[in-house]
Amino acid sequence: MHPKALLDQATELLRAVLRFEQPADALVSAHCRKHQALGARERHALAETVYAVLRRRLLFQHLAQGGPGPLERRLALIGWQGEARTLEAATDEHERQWLTAASAVDESTLPSKLRHNLPDWLAQALHSFLDDTQFDALSAALLQPAPLDLRVNALKAKRDSLQTLLQSAGIESTPTPYSPWGLRVLGRPALQRLPAFREGLFEVQDEGSQLLAALVDARRGEMVVDFCAGSGGKTLALGAAMRDTGRLYAFDTSGHRLHALKPRLARSGLSNVHTVQIAHERDERVKRLAGKIDRVLVDAPCSGLGTLRRNPDLKWRHNATSVAHLRQQQDAILAAAATLVKPGGRLVYATCSLLELENEGVARTFGEAHAQFEPVRAQDALTQARIGRAGELVQGAWLQLSPSRHGTDGFFAAVWQRKS
Repeated sequence: MHPKALLDQATELLRAVLRFEQPADALVSAHCRKHQALGARERHALAETVYAVLRRRLLFQHLAQGGPGPLERRLALIGWQGEARTLEAATDEHERQWLTAASAVDESTLPSKLRHNLPDWLAQALHSFLDDTQFDALSAALLQPAPLDLRVNALKAKRDSLQTLLQSAGIESTPTPYSPWGLRVLGRPALQRLPAFREGLFEVQDEGSQLLAALVDARRGEMVVDFCAGSGGKTLALGAAMRDTGRLYAFDTSGHRLHALKPRLARSGLSNVHTVQIAHERDERVKRLAGKIDRVLVDAPCSGLGTLRRNPDLKWRHNATSVAHLRQQQDAILAAAATLVKPGGRLVYATCSLLELENEGVARTFGEAHAQFEPVRAQDALTQARIGRAGELVQGAWLQLSPSRHGTDGFFAAVWQRKS
């Protein structure tokens, strides 16, 4: 594609994304489907330019002041992530001079808001429990792209053998520092084209998400519920831990998400998973299992702000009101899921949020209202699940993962055991 046409597409795509009416990843995917003539490098350049602008939106808007052309074009120029020669061929001398001047600005001299690139409501919420050093480290980490992690399917492969297999395909990887099933892949290779992927030897899954499954510590022959299963990443990890025995229910209100789990299940080799679409947390199909389940994972609907490295649009699409509304759902879902746990059983509440309101706030409210559940220290649960360096992964009684400290997405989890 001609460089000018490609830059025009970047401008068009940014104009749609910056309305914040739909998730950015959905808009990028739809754009690439619409323009099927785009090559792989061109698709990559468009997507990464969009995400670069979303990560540093406040800074880039500041730098874009006074430049030529529409704002979205100026943002595309500043945030361009494709080949430099494309930018050179797509711009005129006036634009290139302006872009050179904008790129020369010393970011360290700018106000903190333009360096951390967070909306005021979110910066204030994080500052309420982080000191300046912690806040700066976290906000800097959130501006970086996330790594690409894999989880080895323990039913079909071992980590070292998969690493060797990937290396033979020209893909370099290193073991994840905490999860014993994880590999961190260098670059962005086309993993879905590999025979190892089609054979179900691995799934793409952030190391933090793998550790949540470890916290559940599902065992052979048990009855387990993944209460908010989504497209099933943690469901698959739980099923592998159960060695395809017992009965594993994947509940979700979205039939679309559960449908997306089916091909993943087929690759995984699991036969103990039963997908169940429920209308809400009080669905009759939930009530039928009351008091019968050994382990329940509630990976609750949340703001997703722990995934800002992957989904930077979330910080602009959410606000304090939307997070408060989610908190109401989280309380209700956790209370309903708790009714499934049998005496002696385990309950795990988790989010991929960074906010105390959705994390410790929910855990404290639940604990105060449910005396029949005793808290379990996350460090003890992780150690029991044979996760090394467990003490590095917790704050107090809870699992607390951070992009700046652990290199994972931001995750929180609390664990309880129902009294016998």
